[in-house]
Amino acid sequence: MLAKKKKSPKKKRWSQHVTETSNALDLDKGVFTLSDPRAIARSLKRSATRSRRRKVDPFRSAMSMLNFYINRAGRKLSQAQRSRLEAAKVKLNALFHRKPKSKRKGTGT
Repeated sequence: MLAKKKKSPKKKRWSQHVTETSNALDLDKGVFTLSDPRAIARSLKRSATRSRRRKVDPFRSAMSMLNFYINRAGRKLSQAQRSRLEAAKVKLNALFHRKPKSKRKGTGT
């Protein structure tokens, strides 16, 4: 029989460290759990625009934080919340007067 590896309870994941210590944006608490996609987008825009520490333009900074959250949540994100966050991407594009990127179609074989 193979022994199971035990996870150290004290060890933090790198994504948690980034979220807690990110020097890019000061996000409003609970921004990703808001029920309105427009409210999520407005909060991200406000945080990105106010930040003096970001290294890129406000749009890219806000979109990066949104994508980071979606990607790190992975399968634990409910379908309803994932839909709200994807809708927030569209709203964020609109708030910054940008056209949303179209989803790529699979090349398939």
